[in-house]
Amino acid sequence: MARKTIIAGNWKMNLLPAQAEELTFGLKEQVESKPNLEVVVFPQAPLIPLVVDWIMDSAILVGAQNSSDAISGAFTGETSPQLLKILGCQYCLSGHSERRQIFGESDLVVAKKVKTLLEFGITPVVCVGETLEERESNRYEEIIKKQVMAVFDELENDSWGRLVFAYEPVWAIGTGKTATPEQADEIHKHIRNIIAEKAGEIISNATSILYGGSVKPGNAAEILAKNDIDGLLIGGASLKSDDFSKIISAFN
Repeated sequence: MARKTIIAGNWKMNLLPAQAEELTFGLKEQVESKPNLEVVVFPQAPLIPLVVDWIMDSAILVGAQNSSDAISGAFTGETSPQLLKILGCQYCLSGHSERRQIFGESDLVVAKKVKTLLEFGITPVVCVGETLEERESNRYEEIIKKQVMAVFDELENDSWGRLVFAYEPVWAIGTGKTATPEQADEIHKHIRNIIAEKAGEIISNATSILYGGSVKPGNAAEILAKNDIDGLLIGGASLKSDDFSKIISAFN
């Protein structure tokens, strides 16, 4: 059975309601339902109920950019995964490089968030990746294995097959350096081997692993053609309906 391809747009802390509405309706006009493909947008939390309403009768799904590892309580500024489920989120990013780098989220914090999301039937997109220093010191395989294993170690084995992973080459963000499709595929193979080592070949072969690193309409098809790359996590290009639609159309 072919792994599910997921093409996801992370809007980050961008778009006011009018802009988000224009983008969503632009996508609805251009995105068609395709077998084995899911298109997901990740708006800021306050926009989620609006986007859920706007995507009605379309092939687009909605995810959240972040969640708490707690269900409720005195956690000012956090968002409950239970609330995200009620609002209509089917996916949630966990451990995005910006959460790790800017907000100091540890591997354990990410793993606990993943566990709580699964309790409410939300699919976590677990983001992993290495910094420039970690790549240049040839520690990147070790770092990525540590990030992946932290999640599996927090979960019961009946949850191991419910994850999506996304590889972000942090070293290629804002540095002028670029990860080639071959470099990306190498890391995807490494992640799949780690999953196989922990959870077995069946789960490893069924797990979708996305690539998130400066994806544009011009390179999407080449990246998606790699055997172990099962989709894309897109930043800036997902804020333009034409660019995002062209990237989605790269999936055959």
